[in-house]
Amino acid sequence: MLNDNLKLLRKEKGFSQEELASKLHVVRQTVSKWEKGLSVPDAELLMQIAEVFEVPVSRLLGAEPQPAEKSESAARNEIAEQLMKINEQLVIKNNRGRKIIKWLIIIFVVIPAVLFLLTVFALVTFRTVGSDTGTVSETGYVDVIL
Repeated sequence: MLNDNLKLLRKEKGFSQEELASKLHVVRQTVSKWEKGLSVPDAELLMQIAEVFEVPVSRLLGAEPQPAEKSESAARNEIAEQLMKINEQLVIKNNRGRKIIKWLIIIFVVIPAVLFLLTVFALVTFRTVGSDTGTVSETGYVDVIL
């Protein structure tokens, strides 16, 4: 969508990310995030990008071309709505990623740590036997004193 269109238009014009960033007065990493779909430009920047590439904003957003009779405020409202949709999709994507990371941490860190602690506790409990009940032999079995 926006990220693909932005990258395609940048390459068509022969701009590097650094050159585009310079024209828009942002850092190269910002352009990279836009192209990777990690963030989106605000409405003003979107209009500047369209001017740099000499295309309508609707082409950047992947929408159908806007009729010429639409007022500028109506066009801005439509752009804002499309940007809100893109931002919502980014939030959903980022939340999904955070949930996956959380479960991976639980699976690969918390569960093994708990199992390790339970093993240590079990070993300590079975190794320490009082003198009046018996002793632990080298085989790990308890010898009961009768």
